[in-house]
Parts: sequence; structure tokens; C-alpha cells
Amino acid sequence: MAPSTPSPNPEAATESNTEMHDGDVEAIGAHCQYCRKLDFLPYQCQSCKGTFCGDHHTPTSHACTKAGSLPDNRTSSSTLLTSRVADERDCAEPSCKSKISLALTTGVRCTRCNRQYCLKHRMQEDHNCANLIPLGARPANGLQRHRDQGISALAKLKTWAAEQRAQKEAQSKEKKGFLGIGSKKSSAAAQALAATNELKRTAKGDAGVPQEKRVYLYVEASADTTRAKHPTGKFYYNKDWTVGRVLDMAAKALQVQNVNNRGGNGDEKLHVFHVEGGRLLLFNEKIGDPCASGNMVVLIRGLFETGQSKQDDTGLPKP
Repeated sequence: MAPSTPSPNPEAATESNTEMHDGDVEAIGAHCQYCRKLDFLPYQCQSCKGTFCGDHHTPTSHACTKAGSLPDNRTSSSTLLTSRVADERDCAEPSCKSKISLALTTGVRCTRCNRQYCLKHRMQEDHNCANLIPLGARPANGLQRHRDQGISALAKLKTWAAEQRAQKEAQSKEKKGFLGIGSKKSSAAAQALAATNELKRTAKGDAGVPQEKRVYLYVEASADTTRAKHPTGKFYYNKDWTVGRVLDMAAKALQVQNVNNRGGNGDEKLHVFHVEGGRLLLFNEKIGDPCASGNMVVLIRGLFETGQSKQDDTGLPKP
């Protein structure tokens, strides 16, 4: 019969599996050449090729004798790590204090709001992304806001003016009365004449302007772009006065802020929109050329500087 093999001692096997000698520990990492501390994840300096711990891996921390000897087109791993550690920051979520952009913990950039977050807050619903303004997005400044408001208000005025003209044309073509006697055209003309006479009776202006030189106008301030103490008014002006002069007088009468004579950006300036003509009036043209008594003009702000070269055939200003 073959000799029996002695059974292994379980306690001895366990001890041999868990016991680690000093030589085995040192074989895992390396000692720092500066402080002699054992580091399990040592760094190698690319300048002097030495091995160092995390506290002395940079050339300055271990007084590297060959610091700066790397070619310009090479970057040491220690330099890269230093730059990453220097970029350490908090998660962009205000309630989170987690550090990101570390050597072993990188942040996650949200593609919508352009911010860096930890893994916990990387999803858009986790950091209230819908209510954040993306970093790097150009905010609408005051001038752009005035410009947009002015363009929108001008478009509304043009639409309203076109509707008014179409309505008047339709009324002039209709007829009414027994056997066609008495047309709507004559009735509309009589109403317009009565309204003009009422305007002349109540309008205010410079008493020194001769009667034959006066043009009576309804004046309003655009509620979308201006603030006026008196939103509307009835005034008369000299037909030979320029639109710019009439604008100054109308703004003063309606108590609308007027910065036209102070220079600066044209987007802050007031302009005059002629309702019946459906266009912006130029500052240097005479008010009596486009306007007739009974017409309406509107003061509007927030547009480009108007001029012969900056206004198209639709009355909209060009950039």
C-alpha cells in the first residue's frame, strides 16, 4: 500500500497567503529619492529621471538639478499633473462641495450650460440646467434691447398704418342711402373735415406761426419704446420746420426723454414715424412736405440712425 500523504495544515496555508514580507511591500512601490518615503504610486521626474513621492514630484519640490532641461516641445508628466492640480475647482452646482478637475477625479462638462460638474450633478435635471444662462453666451445688452424693441414697435406701427389706409380706401368706395343718394365717401370726407376743424380748435403751438404756414398734427409717444407723462397731444407746427425741430418740440410737450442732441449711440435716439405715409421721417426734411393737417406722427425710440443711405424703401432702418 502506498504511503499516505500528510494533510496540509489549514492554519499554515492561511498564514502563508496573508503574510507579506518587507521585501514584497517595497517591490510594489518605490522610495522617494528626496525624503526616502515609500510611495506606492511614485512619479518620475522627466528632467533628472529620479523617482519621487507625491509631495516631491515637481522639479522645485525636490530641488531638481536638471530643471528646465526638457526640450520646448516636451512636457513632463509632473508638469502636467501640476497644471491639473492647479485647475482644482468646486462642482458648479452651488449646493455641492465636491472637488473636480483633480488628478483622479475629472469634472463633466455640460454641453448646454457649459459648466463643469461632478458625477452626481452631471445630468441636466440634476443641476437645474434649464434655468441657467450658458457660459460664454452673449447677453442682450441695453442697446440691443432698445434696438429690438424699436424694430418691433416700428413693425406694429407699419401694420396698423396699412390697415388704417386700407380701411379708408374701402369706405371711400362704398355707397349708402336711398336710391344711392348720399355716398359713404362724402360722409367720410365730412367726418374728416369735422375732425380737422376740431383739431385746429384745440391744438397747441407757437402763436407766432402764421395761419397759412401751420400744419396740425396728432402726436403720440410709442408706449413700447418710450415713457411719456402725456402719451398723446394735438399740436401745430410751421410747415417749413425740419422734422428734427418738430421732434424736439413734441418730446418736450409730451415730456419724453430726448437725448438726440447729446450725441452718442443712435439706438437711444427718438425718431418720427408718419402714420399716413407709413415710414420714418428724416430729421432734415421739412415737416410740411410729407405731412398734412389731420395726420398723425408717432415718436419712437430704439432704432438705427436714420438717413438717406440707411433707410430702405419700406421705411425700416438698415444696420
